[in-house]
Amino acid sequence: MLCMAILVGMGERMSERFLPVYLIALGSGMMWPGFLNALDNLVGALYAFPGGWLAERIGAKRSLLVFNLMSIGGYALVIAIPRWQMVVVGSLFFMSWSAISLPATMGLVSAALPKSKHVMGVTMHSLVRRFPQALGPIVGGIFIDRWGPVNGVRLAFAAGILMALVALIAQQFLIEDDRGAAKPATTEANPLVVMGWFSPELRNLLVSDILIRFCEQIPYAYVVLWCIEPLAGIHTARVSATNFGVLTCIEMATAVICYIPVAKMADRGGKKPFVFITFINFALFPLVLYFSRSFGMLVLAFIVRGLKEFGEPTRKALIMQLAPEGRKAAAFGAYYLCRDTIVAVSAFGGAWLWRFGPGANFLTAFGFGVLGAVWFALFGRDQSLQVTDQMSV
Repeated sequence: MLCMAILVGMGERMSERFLPVYLIALGSGMMWPGFLNALDNLVGALYAFPGGWLAERIGAKRSLLVFNLMSIGGYALVIAIPRWQMVVVGSLFFMSWSAISLPATMGLVSAALPKSKHVMGVTMHSLVRRFPQALGPIVGGIFIDRWGPVNGVRLAFAAGILMALVALIAQQFLIEDDRGAAKPATTEANPLVVMGWFSPELRNLLVSDILIRFCEQIPYAYVVLWCIEPLAGIHTARVSATNFGVLTCIEMATAVICYIPVAKMADRGGKKPFVFITFINFALFPLVLYFSRSFGMLVLAFIVRGLKEFGEPTRKALIMQLAPEGRKAAAFGAYYLCRDTIVAVSAFGGAWLWRFGPGANFLTAFGFGVLGAVWFALFGRDQSLQVTDQMSV
């Protein structure tokens, strides 16, 4: 699983952070990066529950094979037809990987480790994923600076196909075949029924998470344009694509430094303080970014962005603990289906707000971040008093 996270993640991140630049270079309007980001959220939401359902139906190993093939098909389409419209079509396949594979991945963690080690297991997965997320944008930035935004991104997609193929072969040898594992008596295909199993604690976490993701996704597609592209003289800290990759590497290095000590503390005690600190850093990033008019300030902004990962593995482990026993993959899928379907609206809103300037975009995102952190501070709980399989209810 960790080998797959490195290979697929490297291929994905070499191109993903630069898709807004690629779209603009191919002739799309300034609204389309925001629309693509909204589509990413919506596709991730719609694929999350089928991903969990398929993992329960055919097992994690075979479902991950299907997800890998989908990503490869999306990459191939974008390489074959270098038009911005094809990026939108191809994204239906290659952008689905993270969301559609997450329920199967968390199911593997839950099955392989005792509850007392869930945070550490999720942390190791998140930790390993950060290495390609740190290195991928640097390599992708070098490709763009050397071969231009169009050919550079297409080469990054080609590298993504190669690494996905290696990951596909590796997972078939390294992941145990779980076809014979015990499955639920019935596999619930209705996400509304699954969400009905959620405890009040899990529902409150979901509300705060939605608000925080509004904060993240409103400016997400335009961060790279703010850093790289000159915007009518309003920004003086234009950096190269390679330097933007360096900023992303700083972000991921900050996240990595936090992971292990936080996981150890969270496994021993309460999880709420760590998740709350994470939500505060989500809120601060767009505010600090708006006032970043030099490379040094951008470094500070991306350190804050890295600190938003402070308790992310803890949050995922908290979802796992609050999810009903025996239905964790489906519950994960239903959770992300609900969250990301709603959050997709924020990405469309981010494109609309950008028409009024970066200030309107970034400061609105900050407001949603504060609201999400306050909600979690008031209503968030560490874990349910009684986490049971509520199928009998």
